[in-house]
Amino acid sequence: MPVPEPADPGTTREWPGASNALGSEPSAYLRQHAHNPVHWRPFGDEAFAFAAARDVPVFLSIGYAACHWCHVMAHESFEDQDTADYLNARFVAIKVDREERPDVDSIYMAATQAISGEGGWPMSVFLTPEGLAFHAGTYFPPTARPGRPSFRQVLEAVHEAWLERRDAVEQNARMLAVGMANAQLSSAVFLDRPLESLDKSLLSEAVRLLARSEDPDGGFGGAPKFPPSAVLEFLIRHAAVPSDTSDAARDMAGRTLAAMARSALCDQLDGGFARYSVTADWSVPHFEKMLYDNAQLLRAYVHWVRLQGDWVLPAGEAASVASRVADWMLDSLGVDNPAAPDGLASSLDADTVLDGAHHEGASYLWTPAALDAVLGPGDGAAVARMMNVGPSGTVSELGSALHPGRQLSGAELTLWNRVRPVLRAARSARPQPARDDKVVAGWNGLAIAALAEAGAILDRPELVTAAESLAEYLVRVHWRAAADAPAKAGAGVLVRVSHDGAARGITGLLEDYAFCAEGFLALYAVTGRRRWYGLAEELIRGACARFVVDGRLSDSVGESAQVFNAQGQHAGLDPFDNAAPSGAAAFAGVLLSYAAYSGSHEHRAMASNILSLLPPVAGRAPRVAGWLLATAQAAAAGPVEAAVSGPPGQQQWELHRALLASPSPGMVVAVQLEMVGDAAADDGAPSGDRAAEPEVPLLESRPPAGDGSPQVYLCRGMVCDLPVGSVEELVQRLDAMTEAAG
Repeated sequence: MPVPEPADPGTTREWPGASNALGSEPSAYLRQHAHNPVHWRPFGDEAFAFAAARDVPVFLSIGYAACHWCHVMAHESFEDQDTADYLNARFVAIKVDREERPDVDSIYMAATQAISGEGGWPMSVFLTPEGLAFHAGTYFPPTARPGRPSFRQVLEAVHEAWLERRDAVEQNARMLAVGMANAQLSSAVFLDRPLESLDKSLLSEAVRLLARSEDPDGGFGGAPKFPPSAVLEFLIRHAAVPSDTSDAARDMAGRTLAAMARSALCDQLDGGFARYSVTADWSVPHFEKMLYDNAQLLRAYVHWVRLQGDWVLPAGEAASVASRVADWMLDSLGVDNPAAPDGLASSLDADTVLDGAHHEGASYLWTPAALDAVLGPGDGAAVARMMNVGPSGTVSELGSALHPGRQLSGAELTLWNRVRPVLRAARSARPQPARDDKVVAGWNGLAIAALAEAGAILDRPELVTAAESLAEYLVRVHWRAAADAPAKAGAGVLVRVSHDGAARGITGLLEDYAFCAEGFLALYAVTGRRRWYGLAEELIRGACARFVVDGRLSDSVGESAQVFNAQGQHAGLDPFDNAAPSGAAAFAGVLLSYAAYSGSHEHRAMASNILSLLPPVAGRAPRVAGWLLATAQAAAAGPVEAAVSGPPGQQQWELHRALLASPSPGMVVAVQLEMVGDAAADDGAPSGDRAAEPEVPLLESRPPAGDGSPQVYLCRGMVCDLPVGSVEELVQRLDAMTEAAG
């Protein structure tokens, strides 16, 4: 379609065909802005071509559906007609859901931090029509405040600079892109280089550095305080291997897990964790609830239970927290059917709409009077004291979030277990926060791993069933097998997002492939269904074909010319964890596990070369390298390779469960729980299909005992001990192998 001639920059004349174009987008966040008077467009070539034809800059606004301050800026500025008129006349406005396009979010967040020294959402970035950033910030208020100009002032200053100092603007944008390129090159990983060796002393040094930044209230650093999920995984793995820092790692992990479990960050009624705490003592949460946070924290609490001790946080309390998180994920985020969901939705909003206005956390807040009204004066007053609900609301005038902030006594726990269902029912009758129903492949992969392991460790098989349902949805909707996908090297393609049961938008990023492969491998270890191992293998093959170019690993490939320009025309790789583990770190973990299953020296070398990112980071900033450290801990431990041979039955089941209960870092478990061709094997697939499933190399040439009974082969570094046939001997052997890894 031809683009009309540009209007005079001083007018507000409407462009022919210009309008808000977000109404049909799959993203709930974009649809939230579909009725703004701003003429929003989705991120893409068409929007940037429109800006080039008009010779105006792009205003890029990035946020997500559950973001409270995104709603605030939308109401103050994007719903204001005068602001919209000014913006429409002088800019092309683009809206991005950071959860749908993390590649866009990542590069422009780096640019925003470089330009303004701060980062966060809503993110407000001004770009050339080629996608180069030249000015940026986060939230801008409607009127100026000390140290922060109004949004209108920012628009006017950018417009004036574009007209009067265009050469300088474009030169600065190009210089920033060059700086971004240099940053990308400094963290490049070449997977075809010789194998890098791992210095295990880095792991202990990282524990010591983490101890220096530990907060007495649990966690690291000050407010705002986020759950350090990836770091917790490292600390729990490190605690499982005897060393001079294992006790310190165990205690740090336990203090943080205990503090979060007893805090307002954890929904004491319904389960699930909020995104972060506004206060250092975890008492005032920012109420949005994200799938990626809860999937990671579910796994962390389950792995704490697996340590089999009651240090700091009793295992029973941790198991209770984990069960409630799993139930919340399925009940609140499960699409269509919580017991067998068609994917898990992305998030619940921070805000609740009351009388047409957004109120942060309104669904979750209580006053003493509200407790009295539901429970009666006696129980209401007792719960108010126990759960820190006073006459002055700690969050807003609407009240306080329920939280004990300490371990409950026996009598208090009895009272709480009695009144919790009553309070939960009363709260469910209130207006509820909105849900972002988009299904993100990678985050569902994280959930699959967490639910599968939770089902096994907590003895809740229905959670494993739910994990398999999620996996089936990803295969059915998000995965394009090699025969159906135009991909390199005959590899399949994963689509990142789906909505209403249909995949839409960009292909998956490295993190999507890695998280899904991790989920499928965890599901195989628990269920013994070779299909999940085979699908993980296909995902790894697809990731290698897509994200390894000339031996170099990248987070994304060719999704956007504008992103490519903004990062200096170099493919980017961010090795640092953010809200979820970095794609590179997660891929290293998957490659390490796959090498243990398959015996592939090539994939083991690839994992080791990604871990070469660790030395300069572990000694300076271990808090942003938790998953790299966790993967390195698994590599240092072997990881142990366990193959269960022999026929299904009670003995095989007991051996398998003992392996799944072991805290050995990164251990891989291979088992076949049904006989090929056995008509009684109720896995929903014809026996012929089961026979066609891929073999798992770790199980090959592993015969049962001489009397035909099951036994376990334990290997480390592809060197195996003699097999064992009893649970007692198996546990002793595992303990000895773990000690040897220290």
